[in-house]
This record gives sequence, C-alpha cells and structure tokens, in this order.
Amino acid sequence: MTRSHFYGGAEPDGVLLVDKAPAMTSHDVVAIARRALDTRKVGHCGTLDPLATGLLIVVIGRGTKIQDLLMAEDKEYEGTMTLGVSTASQDADGAVVETKPVPPDLDPARIGAAFDKYHGDFYQLPPMVSAIKKDGVPLYKLARKGQVVEREPRFVHVYSHEILGIRLPEIDFRVSCSKGFYVRTYAHDIGEELGCGAHLKSLRRTRSGRFTLERAVTVDDLKNAPRDQLLAKIISLPEVSRLRGA
Repeated sequence: MTRSHFYGGAEPDGVLLVDKAPAMTSHDVVAIARRALDTRKVGHCGTLDPLATGLLIVVIGRGTKIQDLLMAEDKEYEGTMTLGVSTASQDADGAVVETKPVPPDLDPARIGAAFDKYHGDFYQLPPMVSAIKKDGVPLYKLARKGQVVEREPRFVHVYSHEILGIRLPEIDFRVSCSKGFYVRTYAHDIGEELGCGAHLKSLRRTRSGRFTLERAVTVDDLKNAPRDQLLAKIISLPEVSRLRGA
C-alpha cells in the first residue's frame, strides 16, 4: 500500500529541481526521487553526464506530460576546458588520444576570437559518446566497442558566452545554448580552433529555461529529508506554466 498523501492522498505532480552531484547519472537521481517520494511516475529533463553537476529538472506524476516542453528550452552552463589534451569522449572521463603543446603566444584576444567563432547559429557534430542512436543503437554503445560511425551535424545556437578566467592550460567559461548542444564538443572544437586540442574538465548546469539552482534540493536532501519536506519543494504545474509564460 502506498504512503502517498500529497494533497489529501493524491500522487504528487509537478517539478522538483535537483542539484545533481558528480559521479552519478541522471537516472540515479530519478531512482532516488522515486524512493524518496514513494511514486513510480518520475522522469528528468535533459541528461547530465556523471562528470557534470548542477540543475536537473525532475518531473513527477502529471509533470511527465510536459517533459518534452521543458527539455526543449535553452540552458546555461559553467565549465572548465583543458587545452592541449584531446580525449576519446571529449571530456575528462575519456582516454587521452592526443596531446599537443599549448601555443606560447596564446593570449586573451586569440582565445576570445575562438569562442566568438562558436556563437549564434552553427552546426555541431555530436560526439560518439552520446545517447543519439544509429540504426537503433546508442552511439555510446558503439563507442565502447571502439567503433566510430558517421553522424549528422546538428543545428545549434549559442545565445551568449563569457570567458570567466584564463589559467592556461585551463579556461573557465559560461555558455547559454539551445537544446541538443554538447558542451564537451564546444570545448573540443574551440581547442581545435586554437590549434592544440582541448577537453571538457568540468561542467555545471546553472539554468534550464526559467529554472535555476536557487530552488534546487541537493542529492543528500533527496536521500535524507523527510518526504513531507520534499513534497513541499515540488513546483506545481500551474506555477510551472506561470514561470514559463505559457
């Protein structure tokens, strides 16, 4: 028999914002939320890799019906790329495939010009380590077998970017981008533009649509807080509509 008693016994509905911890998958967060809220109807909006932290929108109950709408909204990330080292996955979790010296004359102006090239509308080639499917098989499964297959470039958009710090070989940055944008590929491509390669060292999602980390619960909260406290953190569907301007 279920323990659910949200709003007089009904199952919970809405959106719960979670600050994902590193070294766990988005599916791990969903599994924890199911146990914590004692409900099976839980999903998420936009996968974060185990390396990444930050905002994960968890949809609950009838909130799952607007999952695609929430996933389609623009997102903002803060990250750090490491120049001079390229990896198979384009991030710090992948095997090193090439190392090159960072150009000694690399200055802020040249770095800024490389970032400026990847602004506005452009096509991005999805990485092999991704959930995109080729003939029904996720690319990451093919990548695990050492296979590299042809991928279709995707049309993406960068709304804004900012270089937050330069500590060569590392560059800290912020980027606001469209759905389907791969920040690891962004780091890889900027490294190629600079002539030395690069990979994504760390990543944190700070915003998705109108939602930010300000109202997010931690994974520890999700694991340990009383259920009533978590239910009180759920954003109702009418409020979600107001926030989205729908």
